[in-house]
This record gives sequence, C-alpha cells and structure tokens, in this order.
Amino acid sequence: MKDKKVILITGTSKGIGKYLAEYYCSKGHTVTGCSRKESEIKNENYSHFSLDVTDEEKVKELFLHIRKNQPGLDVLINNAGIASMNHVMLTPLETVKKILGTNFTGTFLFCREAAKLMRKNNSGRIINFSSVASDLAVEGEAIYASSKSAVVTFTKVLSKELSSMGITVNSIGITPVNTDLIKNVPAGKIDNLLEMLTIKRLAELEDISNVTDFLIREESRFITGQNINLGGV
Repeated sequence: MKDKKVILITGTSKGIGKYLAEYYCSKGHTVTGCSRKESEIKNENYSHFSLDVTDEEKVKELFLHIRKNQPGLDVLINNAGIASMNHVMLTPLETVKKILGTNFTGTFLFCREAAKLMRKNNSGRIINFSSVASDLAVEGEAIYASSKSAVVTFTKVLSKELSSMGITVNSIGITPVNTDLIKNVPAGKIDNLLEMLTIKRLAELEDISNVTDFLIREESRFITGQNINLGGV
C-alpha cells in the first residue's frame, strides 16, 4: 500500500472522526469526510460531504465523486455512530431505528461501496468502530451495544468475503472518550464502565489513531476479521 493514501472517514464534524481526519491530513494523505453537519476542517487535503450515512443515494454520490477524482480508495474508517442510554422498557422504537440505522446500516453501506472501489486495485483497509459496551454487556445500553455487536459480526463475515480481493476488514472496540457522545452520560455510569476495564481510564484520541495506524500499515496485510478492544476487556 502506497505511502500517501486516499482515506474516507465517516462522522468527521466532531469528536473522534474530526480528530482522525485532521490527523491523516497532517500526514499528507487525501481525506474525504462526511457528516450530517458541515465540517470546520480547513485543509487542502480534505473534502467534505454533508449527508446521512443511511441515505443510500447520497452515499453512492460520495463514492462516485471519489471514483471520478481519485486513483482509488485505500482506507475506509467507519466512525459515525450515535448512542442513547436507557432501560429497554423505556426505549422508544424510533430510538432503536436511529441507532441501528447509523451504527449498523451506515457501516454496511459504506463497506459495500468501498469494496467496489478497493477491488479495482486488489488492495484496501476497512476499519469499523465497535464498542467495549458489547462485550461488557453494559446495562442501559442494550440497543447501542447490540448495534455494535452487529458491527463485529459483520466485520468478521465481510473479512472472509473480501479476502480474495486483497481487502482486510477489522474493528476497534472503542472505550469512553471525552467527546460529545458521552457528555450527557452521568459521570457515575462512565466510572462504572471504566471499572470494568483492565486499564481504568478514558481513552485518549491518540490511543485510537495508534490502532488505526497499525491496521493501515502495509505490514498488517495478514491481519483481518479481528476486533481489538481498547482498555482491556
């Protein structure tokens, strides 16, 4: 895989996605990002699309743009995700649809379209974001954890379906990070989750890019179908 890569990252308006987009732009890679909101990223290596990751037509338009303007697609990082903590008995169906839509359906759409581009060069890296909430079976996160469990299973199956095309597919189990995703979660709940980890602290953004860097490396071409949980689960 070449030194300067074409990278697509979802959910880049804030948080982890914004950090990763700026991080890879700073390394000279060509980065395309997307989110429902406009992006504040100002970098000549970055282009942004405003869309909902569950909108199939808009997603296809994004990939058509990459197909027409780039030599291919080297890396996809499926970061876009939403969460909602609630007891199952108090969870509205609309909340279930939104969480499953963004966290799983969006991941599916981007993986499917990315594979179509990557197969042309017989090379590619797909990195999906799961969550330690799945393995830890965190109370109050039944729908969120279930959506991320689906991502892990999807990752494993997809890795087998795409292996003959030179595409690796892995996932990273994200722990709580100090971003908007957890700002409305009571501190006590976050503390309880951290106590369940081997390394009992919030993740730093650099902890995440350390793993994405590893999976993107040419030397990682023999690693696929894996879910790497941060923090120790």
